[in-house]
Amino acid sequence: MSSILLLLQTVHQNVHQIEMKPNFSKPLIYTGGQDINQWNKLSKKEKEVALSKDWYVYFKFRNPETGKLVRQANIKAGANRIKTKEERYKFLSDVRDNLELLLKMGFNPYDENKQLEEKLTQNKTKSDNKNESLATQITISIEKENVESVLSIQNAFNYVLNIKEKTWSKSSYPVFKSRVNRFLIWLDGYKKDYSKQPITELDKNTVIIYLNEVLEKTSASNRNNTRADLSALFQTLVDDDIITENFIKNISVTKSKPQRNKSYSSKQESDLLEYLEKNDPILLLFIQFITYNFLRPIEVCRLKVGDLNLKDKTLTVDAKNKLGKTKLIPQKLIDLLPDLSLKNHDDLVFTPTEFGGKWETLETNRRDYFTKKFKEIKDEFKLDKNYGLYSFRHTSISNLYRELSKTLTPFETKSRLMQITGHQTMDALEKYLRDIDAALPEDYSSLLK
Repeated sequence: MSSILLLLQTVHQNVHQIEMKPNFSKPLIYTGGQDINQWNKLSKKEKEVALSKDWYVYFKFRNPETGKLVRQANIKAGANRIKTKEERYKFLSDVRDNLELLLKMGFNPYDENKQLEEKLTQNKTKSDNKNESLATQITISIEKENVESVLSIQNAFNYVLNIKEKTWSKSSYPVFKSRVNRFLIWLDGYKKDYSKQPITELDKNTVIIYLNEVLEKTSASNRNNTRADLSALFQTLVDDDIITENFIKNISVTKSKPQRNKSYSSKQESDLLEYLEKNDPILLLFIQFITYNFLRPIEVCRLKVGDLNLKDKTLTVDAKNKLGKTKLIPQKLIDLLPDLSLKNHDDLVFTPTEFGGKWETLETNRRDYFTKKFKEIKDEFKLDKNYGLYSFRHTSISNLYRELSKTLTPFETKSRLMQITGHQTMDALEKYLRDIDAALPEDYSSLLK
């Protein structure tokens, strides 16, 4: 297959020789999944994500054997070394326009194109300088693109990891990266240098074998989570036209029994809080944010001083179901807060030694720190693995549900509860209430015979 480089050098001088052919589609530009005409309406983060992806020119050509239009290798031509949207798009626009002229002149990716190449070379004149400037930038031949477009498994996975690192939260990405890297290590153990094979060589059966090993060594839950992460990886490769199918979506989910923290009894909760008040005031307030504001432990770890608006009695936090979620701070919790007025807005509310301070570590590490601190107390009270920090959230929501149901109808109770807990839908709240056994009936002794 001949290089597109030489052909693009002289294409402008041969426009008059063009003969229209119906064997190809109009070349188009992929711009990172965003409409280039809506660029100015994108957020800064959306622009950064789009520019972090590979941009390229793509087209279809009719396969001489099947007669069908077939997607050809993407032509990047070094465009992704250009960091600004304007310059990158202008560069690829030139590539697209010149490619279209070549196709109209008879360029065939299934042929060696020697006659076309000789014809263009013979027609070159000194006025080629402008085209040579463009050609200098376009350094990748169609043949080379065909080789490079089929990434190795290792490179394809690294490609996705680079994207996810820029777009996923600091709590989600490390877990995702860990699962992907464990799979890569397993692949090379399963077959020598497997990760160096083309990504198209990785098949469904191999992934199933790996998932079965994960199930055997760990749990159904971990197996399903691994499947979900690998499916997300493959879907990104599909979305960016690196592979054509995400076969992991068709791998079934294994039934599992997820462990959920139990709610505390009234006495357990009272005894724990009394102990914490005497022995660990920082952990106590941490738990009170879970109890009174219905936050998840990792959400408490994310809180900065600037996230608390005591004047309006609100806080803002990146929650599981919504970024920048605003929640009311009940007065009962405000009364317990220490004075943070002299702290910097970027200080974390909770650190190991003080309220409001610096703590340079990942939020997952901060959550693990408080989890381990509470485990020491759990051991004091001889509580098993079914109890944890999450149990305070379950206990508080259960208590609130039962209190509201004393004066409100079931629908009114759940509607009011949704506003407080932050569940996005009634279905989600009802499932949660069922899981924690919050909706207990009144004593039905009188009905028994």
